[in-house]
Amino acid sequence: MAHVEIIDDTTLRITLRLEDATTMVQLAQREQAEYAQEIITIYEKMPVFEYIHFCFYAYDSARLFERVLGTDPKAYLPFSLDAPESFFYALYGGMTALYESSLQLVQQADVASAGSDVNAHVSI
Repeated sequence: MAHVEIIDDTTLRITLRLEDATTMVQLAQREQAEYAQEIITIYEKMPVFEYIHFCFYAYDSARLFERVLGTDPKAYLPFSLDAPESFFYALYGGMTALYESSLQLVQQADVASAGSDVNAHVSI
C-alpha cells in the first residue's frame, strides 16, 4: 500500500511500490467507465514524460492516483513522490491494456450525451 508521510502542515512525502501500480490498474479496470478518460490521458501522456517522470497533475489525471493514496496531495505544497521505475512501467503497461476499451467507453458516452442533448432540445 502507498506510504504517505505528512512531514509538516504543508509538506507531504509519498512512497509508492510496484504493488501500488498493480492496485491502480486493477481499480481502473474494475471502474473503467469512471476512469476511462484518465486511462486515455495516462497512456497518451506518459511517453512525453519519459514514463518515469510522469506528473498526474499535468493533465488533470490524478483521481485514480489520489484514490490509491487516500489523500489529496494538492493540499500539501510541496509534496514529493518516490517510486521505482517499475511502478511507472507497470502502470503504463496496465493503461496500455485498458486504452482501446477506454476509448470506446468515452466515445459511447459522447454519443449518448449528444443524443440526450438532441432529445432535450426536441422536447422543448
